[in-house]
Amino acid sequence: MRLRYGIPLVALAATLALSGCVNNTTVTAPSGKVDTGTKDATLAALLPAAIASSGTVQVGVDATYAPNEYKDANGKAIGWDIDLFDAVSARLGVKPVYNIAGFDTIIPNITGKKFDVGLSSFTDTVDREKQVDFVNYYSAGILWASPKGKTVDPDNACGLKVAVETGTTEEQDELPAKSKTCTDAGKAAIQILKFDGQDQATNAVVLGQADAMSADSPITDYAVAKSGGKLEAAGKTFEVAPYGVAVDKGSKLGVALQKAFQAIVDDGTYTKILEKWGVQDGALKSITINAAANG
Repeated sequence: MRLRYGIPLVALAATLALSGCVNNTTVTAPSGKVDTGTKDATLAALLPAAIASSGTVQVGVDATYAPNEYKDANGKAIGWDIDLFDAVSARLGVKPVYNIAGFDTIIPNITGKKFDVGLSSFTDTVDREKQVDFVNYYSAGILWASPKGKTVDPDNACGLKVAVETGTTEEQDELPAKSKTCTDAGKAAIQILKFDGQDQATNAVVLGQADAMSADSPITDYAVAKSGGKLEAAGKTFEVAPYGVAVDKGSKLGVALQKAFQAIVDDGTYTKILEKWGVQDGALKSITINAAANG
């Protein structure tokens, strides 16, 4: 997965195009600005020397995942994930530079030293922790959607075409496991339709190219609300798990981000940002590192 919990509709700046396409650039962010606070010297002292010296942190983000992270009309990365990281960066006294990238390229670009951070609704998993560390800051789940009026059961989807974003846990773990259960029982495999962006996966269902989609629950809830009645939730949210900001394995940056996230939790900035976007259901009180392995 990436992953998420449910979220209400965010206001739209435009309706769906006649083609039925879902375009993240038509989304208008909630009004109002939350004060991100100022630099905390104690927190800033935790940064790796190279980042402290440059004054910037290079962040990889797949901006196709409204309302978590997506592009505004000018191509700038926005969303509640972005707002949270802006606040964390302010406490650390660094400027975040958001690099738009494909979801499945972000972790390789962290291990390859191009990005310092991956901020893209990553679900923390034991397998991913073999490559990077995760600073856990939110909790979410998986939710399917299908065309309006089409009954789809995620636990009985043998033979169906299911759209998913490449590189997500849904694509790598959830759907292959469900498909194997089908074939082990002598039934037809699930046809996994893989797309580079979540917006494309959603479009496939809207346009009738897929029977369903699987994504993080707030993403699915948002897509349903935005679809103009073309989509509906299929089943309930399941497999709730933590989101994490990805950093290089063993990096001091992980500890700095953990402490900075905890600071905005403790002073209420974190809650104000989540409430602004309507995603407070997945809020955490304690910020941890590598929760998948450490429980």
